[in-house]
Amino acid sequence: MYVLAITVLGLGSAEAAVYKGQKVYIKKCRKCHGGGLEVAASKKKRTWKKLLKNKGEGMAKLHLENKKAKKSHKYFKSKKFKKRARHLKDFMVEYAKDSGNVPACN
Repeated sequence: MYVLAITVLGLGSAEAAVYKGQKVYIKKCRKCHGGGLEVAASKKKRTWKKLLKNKGEGMAKLHLENKKAKKSHKYFKSKKFKKRARHLKDFMVEYAKDSGNVPACN
């Protein structure tokens, strides 16, 4: 019974992270990049993991080096981004090109 409770709670938190990542994407990325599912599906899981490891270091660097992304520089330098990067990674990996996952229409 104890193992089952841990498993169910663990699954719930994993789902929540994907959902939180989707919220982060909609709030902070959608304006420039468009639909999140198309962006997530543009790269493989391995690429997303690499870009978003170490609290999103690779993703931040990519944006900070791009002059067109100047409006996002403040966000990518913030503690908020570093805190939310793990959720964004979960969302991107969940719907990556090689994940085989397609979002359900609820």
